[in-house]
Amino acid sequence: MNTSAPLDNSADSQTAYTGLVDTLTDGTVPAVLFNDGKATARITYQQQQRITRLCIRCALLLMQYGGESAVVVDLTKRLGVALGVDGVECGLSFNAVTLTTLYQGRCITTVRNTVHQGINVSILVNIQQVVLQAEQKKGAQLSILSSDEQDKLIADTDTALDNMGRFAYPNNVMSLFVGLSCACFAYLNGGDLPIAAVTLVAGFVAMRTKMYLSAHHFNPFVVVIITAFVATVLGALTYFMQLGDNGDIAVASSILLLVPGFPIINALSDILKGYINMGVGRWMFATMLTLSACVGIVIALILLQIPHWGL
Repeated sequence: MNTSAPLDNSADSQTAYTGLVDTLTDGTVPAVLFNDGKATARITYQQQQRITRLCIRCALLLMQYGGESAVVVDLTKRLGVALGVDGVECGLSFNAVTLTTLYQGRCITTVRNTVHQGINVSILVNIQQVVLQAEQKKGAQLSILSSDEQDKLIADTDTALDNMGRFAYPNNVMSLFVGLSCACFAYLNGGDLPIAAVTLVAGFVAMRTKMYLSAHHFNPFVVVIITAFVATVLGALTYFMQLGDNGDIAVASSILLLVPGFPIINALSDILKGYINMGVGRWMFATMLTLSACVGIVIALILLQIPHWGL
């Protein structure tokens, strides 16, 4: 008995057969990704690995330099889709990022640890520019990219991240302006010029101390304790040198640089946008920074025997 079906040479049948051959071919001819009936990408397993590494690198940079969770997830997903994968899933915790890229039912997952590097909005903006450039290239393509063209797109994005500007102000300039801000706060709160001058010096030295310890990778809580101690000791010079009318203002203003404003704002933003784990983690980190500053202040006041500060 002949059970073979008649051969269908129609265009639709040929298209379906071609798609089946592409799907069954392992590694050399990758499957074509369809979106609303239009083929948009053709990616090998090795190319998907490279895209996964680029996406996790983007997420880590955003996390390290203070990006809020919603921005981290959004930009990471947009970058993966722009480079050709079907989708990106990203899970965040306070010290790690879990990321999965999806393409034709094929998943690649990676988990990386992240370390807080301090706030740098310039880097956050530059990462967003890299993602926008990748999306513009995808929007400009008129046909499915060949394997070489896909490699070039991935390589160009990798190079853009490597050459991304990482502008930072010189340490002395940043410390000077931090000291000036503390001095202005002291003056606005009733301190005279000697009080403001002492606050300027205390804020400058405290900021330089903080930057020096951070550059040598000390524990962030230890850094805050030592910085608060230095700022308090220098601000308390107004008591012993009898400078100005109210030394309490100098002591209080000298430690303003340790207020964790940005982490608290990020924590509240994460909680309100549904990233509860990240929000609670950042809130606890900011709380511990505040407690560390209090420890440094109390140690300095005890050593200097100033029990009446702030009263």
